[in-house]
Amino acid sequence: MLCRGGNIFRGYLNQPEKTADVLDADGWFRSGDIGVLDADGYLRIVDRKKELIITAGGKNLSPANLEAALKTIPLVGQACAIGDNRPFVSALVVLDPDVAPTWAARNGITYTTLEALAADPAVVAAIEAEVDRVMAEFNNAERVKKVKVLGEEWLPDTDLLTPTSKLKRRGVHARYADEIESLYT
Repeated sequence: MLCRGGNIFRGYLNQPEKTADVLDADGWFRSGDIGVLDADGYLRIVDRKKELIITAGGKNLSPANLEAALKTIPLVGQACAIGDNRPFVSALVVLDPDVAPTWAARNGITYTTLEALAADPAVVAAIEAEVDRVMAEFNNAERVKKVKVLGEEWLPDTDLLTPTSKLKRRGVHARYADEIESLYT
């Protein structure tokens, strides 16, 4: 999204390099947001440019849309789409700590920890079946093909989530590097 006008700043104080990164010679400000105009001409912000996933096949996609779809699965509390420079999109999904125990009891699954529940084949199968359902609205190149179910709860104001519960992708990628690699082997 590009902006220009009297309401746009002239640049960062005493930081010409940083200013040059966001303002072009004609005064257009590069916001870093990805927007879509609807049929009525309204702009809707859909993602941040730096958060776009570009697959190995060159497909640009918004991880936020995929993650929102994954979080509609009742057993899933958090989700992080993976796929930058990868042959397909995968995701890390975290069990919802409130819903998962109830679901397990209803389905006769006994467990000692949330991590053990996340590793249970019935839980994994239930989530994978729902992933197929919620991904049906996306085209084949955008769909999440594999998921890794995690039992560790992601808490706000940590290396995984901001205080407002937004993903810290770098932190998620660093902590779960081995799990991510296992999705592509």
